[in-house]
Amino acid sequence: MLAAARHSAILAEVQRERIVRVADLAKMLGVSLMTVRRDIEALDSAGAVEKIHGGAKLPGGASTHEPGFELKVTQLKDEKMAIAQEAAAQVREGMAVGLSAGTTTWALAQLLAAGPRITVVTNSVRIADVFHQSSSPSTVILTGGERTPSDALVGPLATSALRQLHLDVLFLGVHGVDADAGFTTPNVLEAETDRAFVSAARRVVVLADHTKWGTLGISTIASLEDADELISDDLLGGEARRILGDRVGRLRLAPTGDTRHGAAPVPSATAHSAASG
Repeated sequence: MLAAARHSAILAEVQRERIVRVADLAKMLGVSLMTVRRDIEALDSAGAVEKIHGGAKLPGGASTHEPGFELKVTQLKDEKMAIAQEAAAQVREGMAVGLSAGTTTWALAQLLAAGPRITVVTNSVRIADVFHQSSSPSTVILTGGERTPSDALVGPLATSALRQLHLDVLFLGVHGVDADAGFTTPNVLEAETDRAFVSAARRVVVLADHTKWGTLGISTIASLEDADELISDDLLGGEARRILGDRVGRLRLAPTGDTRHGAAPVPSATAHSAASG
């Protein structure tokens, strides 16, 4: 394969996954690790990707770009549903459950709508619609607020409503996960609303597929230590597993059956207890 063709393939993979590993690209392209490293260096010099340890990611720092719901819901469907299934198994009848806006929490809502009677608090019109259209027996409380491109309701109305509530568990969707910045979003108002969600919950469970690692939004929702549990998928890289396993309350990896990364699932790793606010 010519260099130009490899560069195009690498760019397409980075744009799809946000962050990629050298080993995965070498396997995908059928070339050596050294060839991929040279290709990444060339793309990095051109500003097309940003070289990181062991791979490459989309260029740029903290993002304020907020993809729309319609785009995100078509991406990584298998990973999101695998994560949602792990999360749904934790819900019992009578619980007060917070579901922040997002496509992974939307996938979880589809499972919960067919499950036991619970009380759902959400700032997502789409999640509320899932329960309404399924004729679920659960009670749904939808916050008010200003609608974002990702269909979250945010701002003072949403934040004020959440401050009056008490949740057994919050399932929190995030835009990015970073070792230093924690859980982030590209929308400042959404970060404020999600922080109110975290404060209202006795237990915080973050739902984040493997592509969220290394992605950085402009505003922090919570630190890694604020998560009682993080559920990702088994394509999460080794470095991310190590860091998250040390810093979140518990790391759980949902099996996807995908062997692209050649990484076997690891059992849930319990670290220190994390406060949920």
